[in-house]
Amino acid sequence: MGAAAIPVQIRQTLMSRLAKARARTDELFAIVRPEAFYDRPIPERRRVIFYLGHLETFDWNLLGRDVFGLDPFHQEFDRLFAFGIDPVSGKMPTDQPSDWPGRPEIEAYKHRLRQTLDACLQLASLDNPAQALLQNGFLLQVAIEHRLMHAETLAYMLHQLPLDRKVERPIVPAPVAPPVKPRMVEIPAGSATLGLPRNAKPPFGWAFGWDPFGWDNEFEAHRVDVPTFAIDAYNVTNADYLNFERAGGYEHRSLWTHADWEWKQARGVNHPVFWKRGGDEWFYQTMFAELPLPVDWPVYVSHAEALAYARWQGKALPTEAELHRAAYGTRDGLERPYPWGYEPPDERFGNFDFQRWDPVPVGTYPAGTSAFGAADLLGNGWEWTSTIFGPFTGFQPFPFYSGYSADFFDGKHYVAKGGSARTAACMLRRSFRNWFQPHYPYIYAAFRCVER
Repeated sequence: MGAAAIPVQIRQTLMSRLAKARARTDELFAIVRPEAFYDRPIPERRRVIFYLGHLETFDWNLLGRDVFGLDPFHQEFDRLFAFGIDPVSGKMPTDQPSDWPGRPEIEAYKHRLRQTLDACLQLASLDNPAQALLQNGFLLQVAIEHRLMHAETLAYMLHQLPLDRKVERPIVPAPVAPPVKPRMVEIPAGSATLGLPRNAKPPFGWAFGWDPFGWDNEFEAHRVDVPTFAIDAYNVTNADYLNFERAGGYEHRSLWTHADWEWKQARGVNHPVFWKRGGDEWFYQTMFAELPLPVDWPVYVSHAEALAYARWQGKALPTEAELHRAAYGTRDGLERPYPWGYEPPDERFGNFDFQRWDPVPVGTYPAGTSAFGAADLLGNGWEWTSTIFGPFTGFQPFPFYSGYSADFFDGKHYVAKGGSARTAACMLRRSFRNWFQPHYPYIYAAFRCVER
């Protein structure tokens, strides 16, 4: 294939990916019953209706306005769905359901934005130096990954929506997996490469089927020396965590930091948010049903709860570099792009890329095990680390989205690695970094412990 044909191939590939990403978010809005669109399932996030308009508005402001220079046809919506309703100083300070536009009007706005953008993208050049940010489809990848991130955010939001506010969907049965016993594996001293190099060439990546895109916090690539340590071969399960709960882990002040204890007491937190108590038994809220607690699934908890459990065990949470070393390192000193090797992600290797709505038993995918014997490092739940989210040396914010990462370099967010059942395959790249504040219990976040 000639060099001139590469931008055409990239555009076709990215337009197909954009269509699939839209289908993912459309699927999520389709499970919300009409009367629930103005609900707020999670207090820390906006009402569902905001996201119906936000995803298209982001694409419009990024591409339609800033790249193609198109005139707005609904400036009020362009701003409303970029920022939401200001609860302090806006025309509508209360943010009640009645403050928001009607769903039919938002749907019409959404469809017009899509049609207008698609018409421009079909004719756009991806090798025009005058539109540097569109070269090799860079901003298209920004739009795609932004949408796919929200596909996961929407999933865990809707997970907290009452069951009668959702339209049930067919459930893919979990694969049968033999039970596993908790154990630790030793990771010899070595180095871990964090981040992406800035000199990666997109055409090279495309030629090999790899996605060269990275967000600003993924740069610059650097190596970190990691001393010997041991790490749990499997994520902490609901059964493991139930032992902590029964032992009074939520009542032992010494297991919690001051800030974590204050949060727990103020919010009345005494069990994972996905657990529900029924008399003397525990149940689990899946996306579409409530069932007896699946003891062999990974437990999903906040960072504060994970840290308390690790202390109870006399262990610690891994650093970002330790998790990298356990996931991608090998005994010969080389590093792999994925825990299992060089093949791209597929259903053999883990519970990710929208295969299921919920977790599966730990150890279900032995083909995805790392060279050191650690399982499930991609998929089935993000992995908490003890590393504060911050910039790598040489960090440069995206000029078109300066606050994407930098707004969270506040010392109050922790890096999470790996991915969940609702994480897109493109974001399973080794360098991808997620981050959350420690008192946010709604995400699909698992953890494992280390001994040093």
